[in-house]
Amino acid sequence: MSAAGTSSNTATLHRFHSAVNSGDPEVISKAIDELVAPDLLFHAPVPMGLTGAEALKRVWEVLLRAFPDIHVAVEETISEGDRIVVRNTVTGTHRGEYQGVPPTGKTVTYSEIFIFRFAGGRIAEVRGVVDVLSLLRQLGAFPS
Repeated sequence: MSAAGTSSNTATLHRFHSAVNSGDPEVISKAIDELVAPDLLFHAPVPMGLTGAEALKRVWEVLLRAFPDIHVAVEETISEGDRIVVRNTVTGTHRGEYQGVPPTGKTVTYSEIFIFRFAGGRIAEVRGVVDVLSLLRQLGAFPS
């Protein structure tokens, strides 16, 4: 892939992160429609019965309901060919039910790493590792 293609993919990913950090479900949904392939391959825990870009929309609906001030800080990126690896730190305040845990009002911080593959200028595949155990421990769902 050319440097221009890599630069374009990086710009697409930056637009995606800007949308999710807006906290606005409509902005996020529109960004997913524009930047993500409808048949997205999503290799991360997603709500059962959903696939593609719709699964990604549902993930963000759940996260925004639980953590309305959620913020994804991109700490590091590595680009090669049609892929970008991103290491993030996520913060938010637990204001709604999450994974069966009622709102605690606690602020959480957890890490995640995602590999994005691009095709035709859109995010075509996502593989993610999210430190959900750390998140649930901060909410008191598991002992530290």
